Amino acid sequence: MIIAIAGNNLEVSQHFGHCEAFYLFEIEGRKLIQSQVVPNPGHKPGYLPVFLHEHGVNIIVSGGMGAGAVEIFNSYNIDVITGATGTVEATIQKYINGQLQSTNSVCEDHMHIH
Repeated sequence: MIIAIAGNNLEVSQHFGHCEAFYLFEIEGRKLIQSQVVPNPGHKPGYLPVFLHEHGVNIIVSGGMGAGAVEIFNSYNIDVITGATGTVEATIQKYINGQLQSTNSVCEDHMHIH
């Protein structure tokens, strides 16, 4: 399984599309197998779900995300976890430990509605 965390300066980005990079973690069971950082290729409507799908991502984590993006991710069978805060490292550890919960916060018209 590959989990992508949208990040800025090693912190979880509050809007996935505007992050600097995606931190990709390959997880097997509760074990971290490998990780890599992939720069954000740019925020174009509908593009990032395809980009992350091509990287084999199964789950995307961010602070917030637009409803349209959530729908597109779901169409690629990529689960969405929103409401994450803190460092990327702490967030992946929470996921591995089964402690990361989605708040299902959705952003509309670039105004955050939570």
